[in-house]
Amino acid sequence: MTATQHDSDSWSSGSAYDRFMGRWSNLVGREFLAWLAAPPDQVWLDVGCGTGTLTRLILETSRALRIVAIDSSDDLVVFAEETTANPLARFQVGLAQSLDLETDSVDVAVSGLALNFVPQPERAVSEMLRVVRPGGIVGLYLWDYADGMEMLRYFWDAAVALDSKATAYDEGARFPLCRPQPLVSLVETAGLKQAVLAPIEVATRFQSFDDYWTPLLGAVGPAPSHTMSLSENDRQRLADELRQTLPRQADGSISLKARSWAVKGIA
Repeated sequence: MTATQHDSDSWSSGSAYDRFMGRWSNLVGREFLAWLAAPPDQVWLDVGCGTGTLTRLILETSRALRIVAIDSSDDLVVFAEETTANPLARFQVGLAQSLDLETDSVDVAVSGLALNFVPQPERAVSEMLRVVRPGGIVGLYLWDYADGMEMLRYFWDAAVALDSKATAYDEGARFPLCRPQPLVSLVETAGLKQAVLAPIEVATRFQSFDDYWTPLLGAVGPAPSHTMSLSENDRQRLADELRQTLPRQADGSISLKARSWAVKGIA
């Protein structure tokens, strides 16, 4: 179940992540919380909070009593804290597999777009269940890298067409957890009750090819890291391949979809 980890999996720059994925993380996070339908006045936990996108959405939409947000990256925790600046949120550095929280201490535990990057994700889910009170809610969601996250699917298909070695970095091949059956199996094995699976799909519209391509030059995360590892000539070949394969509208914009798989249940 645990995927091979690469150095490029570490999102060490909050600003680079936001340029590459932030707008889409915001859209899918908002849809996830509406689907989760947690009651107001709850104590929340956000595991793998990253830049704080989901934490801020919880504060905006869910009338949380307070929220603890945890990530393994010192830099991302600092970024999230600075960009959130809300006294109801407490950000801390920690491991998803070993949460520094008391048993039965929160009402709702969530994780957004993170568990596929966590070593031993089964331990992370078990820890989420441990800290949630009996009858509380646990929910998480992951990009459908293999089929439904089109902005990355087009990228990796183009990258592999030019160099088959790129398959080793393709999230669609590396993260089987991001598929329905393995995801449900993971949470049910950990002990989640009444597990419900759902696709969450959002539109990803790029104003131009440059709007799609420029964030890939950030060298943070698997796809940007692969792009910047290429020679200038090979990087241009990749850009040319994507120009040929990405669907373009008459105005030059690129309209794609981004699907995640979400699961929720009771502790």
